[in-house]
Amino acid sequence: MTIDTKSGDGRTGGRGVALAALRGLALALVGLPGSVLCLSLALLSLGLIPIGAGIVTTPYVLAWVRTYANRRRVLAAEWGGVRIPPAYRPLPQGANPWTRTFGMLGDPATWRDLRWLVVDMTAGFVTALLPAMLLLYPLQGFALALGLWRVMGDGYWYGFVPVDDQTSALGAGVLALVLLFFAHFFARRLLDAHFRLTRAVLGSNQAELAERVRVLTETRRDAVDTSAAELRRIERDLHDGAQARLVAVGMDLGTIEALLDKDPAKAKELIARTRRSSVEALSELRELVRGIHPPVLAERGLGDAVRALALRLPVATEVNVELPGRADAPVESAAYFAVSEVLANAVKHSGADRVWVDVHHADGHLRVTVTDNGRGGAVVGAGSGLAGVERRLGTFDGVLAVSSPAGGPTMVTMEIPCASS
Repeated sequence: MTIDTKSGDGRTGGRGVALAALRGLALALVGLPGSVLCLSLALLSLGLIPIGAGIVTTPYVLAWVRTYANRRRVLAAEWGGVRIPPAYRPLPQGANPWTRTFGMLGDPATWRDLRWLVVDMTAGFVTALLPAMLLLYPLQGFALALGLWRVMGDGYWYGFVPVDDQTSALGAGVLALVLLFFAHFFARRLLDAHFRLTRAVLGSNQAELAERVRVLTETRRDAVDTSAAELRRIERDLHDGAQARLVAVGMDLGTIEALLDKDPAKAKELIARTRRSSVEALSELRELVRGIHPPVLAERGLGDAVRALALRLPVATEVNVELPGRADAPVESAAYFAVSEVLANAVKHSGADRVWVDVHHADGHLRVTVTDNGRGGAVVGAGSGLAGVERRLGTFDGVLAVSSPAGGPTMVTMEIPCASS
């Protein structure tokens, strides 16, 4: 369900040229209308701000633009090996539309996204389409040399060759052969140029290094706040759950001691109840420990921990794991709970009956993709579970990309830079 990113896959020889042409054609055909639509909606929403309507629509439109840009960041990493880390400013939880609108408009990354949309529909479109043209246009030249020239009208030109007889058609075939020769050397380079152009516009430059540091500070603070909230939850669960049951067990044992001689039957009944309470307390403690750091994650690693998550889901789930080793424990923990949240969202909100999970490590990055066949419409926004996942990954400079058109399917891609031991 995910794109193969193993090094050397189709990167050499004719297969590499064909793959570059196919990917470039897909980027051109999808990117042009996508960029035009995103830019048009963004400009329309910004134009509606003076009359008030844009205050409500702009955060949603810009969030869509960010999702679109993040998806292109993922493709740049997977198809071109070009890393483009996002540097969006986090928005306050529960912010009103006014705060969200002007918070996003005050973010330099927002204007980079809008500039990139303009570049992507012009120079980006050309650099994406050229690899396909270098491969497909020679086919027409070969067809002309084989006799197609007879059905073409007078004055037909193939490149700079006028084709009006078999000799000139053979000249078109020679030109096609030359173009195919150039395609072998330049198709992949042109696609790489497309992704480098994307990085040049979308990526933050040295002048924005301070902004990057500020974003990292925000994500670290979110991590501290999340840890504090988790500690309070653990304390509350212990106090209201296992601790209360253990106190009750202690009181029951005191009562049993007093009843052993006076009322053995009643003491026996209390012993049975105490045993049940101890079992329930033990079960609650195990659930609490699993919520802090699942034993299977510590003992067997992320792959088996994700498989264990899938086994507990009420929908059919297929898990594919390709991990050469293990990442650092904090990274594995962040990835595990991010996957857990995404799977919970898929079960609760998507209406899906099948889920695919792909976990692999490539090029110094841990990448997890969760795909479901549900109704779609998932967005990253304040108050959503995906926003929490994005903050969790941001602590490790991770990237979250969501593709969820109406009607589905939904694909959530999480990527964390890390080493594998």
